[in-house]
Amino acid sequence: MDWSDIWLLLAPPCVGGVIGYFTNDLAIKMLFRPYRPYYVFKRRLPLTPGLIPSNQSRLARRVADTIMGSLLTPEEMEKLARRLLQTERTKQAIRWLLELSLDQIQSRNQARTAEIVGKVLQDVFGTSLPRLLRVWARREDFLKAQIDQIFDQVLLDFQLTPEQAQQLSNWLLISVLPPDRLRRMLIDFLTDRNIHTIDEIFRSRTSGTYWVVANLFGVRNSLTRLRSFCLDERDITNARIAELVEALNVNPRLQEIFQQMTLQQLPVATVRELRKTIREAVRGYIQTLGPDLLKGLSTTINWQMLATQLLNRLQNSQVISDSLDPVSEELALILERYLERDLENLVAQVIPILNIDQVIIERVSATNPRDLEIAVQGIVRNELQAIVNLGGILGFLIGGLQAAFYYFQ
Repeated sequence: MDWSDIWLLLAPPCVGGVIGYFTNDLAIKMLFRPYRPYYVFKRRLPLTPGLIPSNQSRLARRVADTIMGSLLTPEEMEKLARRLLQTERTKQAIRWLLELSLDQIQSRNQARTAEIVGKVLQDVFGTSLPRLLRVWARREDFLKAQIDQIFDQVLLDFQLTPEQAQQLSNWLLISVLPPDRLRRMLIDFLTDRNIHTIDEIFRSRTSGTYWVVANLFGVRNSLTRLRSFCLDERDITNARIAELVEALNVNPRLQEIFQQMTLQQLPVATVRELRKTIREAVRGYIQTLGPDLLKGLSTTINWQMLATQLLNRLQNSQVISDSLDPVSEELALILERYLERDLENLVAQVIPILNIDQVIIERVSATNPRDLEIAVQGIVRNELQAIVNLGGILGFLIGGLQAAFYYFQ
C-alpha cells in the first residue's frame, strides 16, 4: 500500500472530525452571535442577530413562566416566608428596628422630631383632652374615688400649724373684725327694738337682787347711753374695744381654737354632705371650666422644649433599653399568631403586588446578549464543550466508516 492509499484512508476520519468539531462549535456560537443584526443594501442578513438575541423577549417570558410555575409557586413562597419569619428572626428584626428608631431620635434630626412630637402633644393636650374631659365629667362616678380619697386622707385630717393659726387669728382681728367694725356692729345691734326686748327679758326673767335692779333701774337707759357713747366717741370706743379684746386674750383663744379645729369634729352626716358637695363642685368646675383651663394652659407651655426634654429622657432611660427585648418578643409572637392565621391570604396578595414574573421578563430582556452569553457559558461551559467534542468524535467515526468502506472496496 503506497502513501496515496494511506492518505485516502486517513483523510475521511480527520476531515469528518474537524468538520464535526467546528460545526458544533459554530452552531453553539450562533445561539448568541452575532449580537446585533447586519444589513446589506438595507436588507437584514439571515441569522443575524443570533437565535437567543433575536428571541430574547420570548425567552424572557418562558423563563418567567417556568420560574413562577415550578419554582416560585404560592406554596413555595409560603414555605419561604415561614422560614424567613421565624420567631427568633422576627424578634431580632423588630429589635433592630427599635434600636434604629432610637438612634434616629439621637441623630441630627432630633430637632425635627422634637417639633413633630411637640405638635402632637399640643394637639392632644389642647384639643383632644379637653373634649374627652368634657365627656368624662358628665359621668356620675367621674373622679369620685380620687376626690373621696383626697378628702379622707388630706382634708379630713387637715389641721393648722401654730404659725398658721396665729396668722389666721391676726388676720381675723385686724382685717375682718377690727375695733371700728365691732363698734359699728354693736351700734347696729343696739336698736330701739332690741333694747326694748332685752329690757323686757331682764324684768321678767330675773329674780332676787337682779330683779330689784332690773325693775328699779332697768337696762334700757344703760344700753341707750352705750349706743350714744359709741356714736359720739368713736375713737375712745375703738380704743376701749381694743383694750377689751386684749384683756380678754381673744387672740390667743382664737389661735387655740383654730389650731384644734378639724373636720373630724363635725358630725358624720355633715362630713358626708361636705364630701358630696366638694365632689360635685369639682366635677361641675371641670365640666364647665376645665376644658378652657386646659386650652389656656396649653398655650403657655413650650411644647417643643418639653418634647426635647422628653426625647432626651427616653434616650438615656435604662427602662427603654431594658424593655427592647420583651417588647420585641411580644411583637414577634403577635406577628407569628397573625401569620399562622392569614399567611396564605397574605402571600396570595403579595405575589401580584411584587409582580415577580414581570421583573424577571424585564431583567432578562434588558440583559446585554454578550452578558447573557457569558452567564450561560459560566453555567454550562463544560456541557457545551462536551457537545463540541462529541461533534468532532462523531465526524471522526463517520469518516472512519467511509475509510473502511473504501478500503474493503
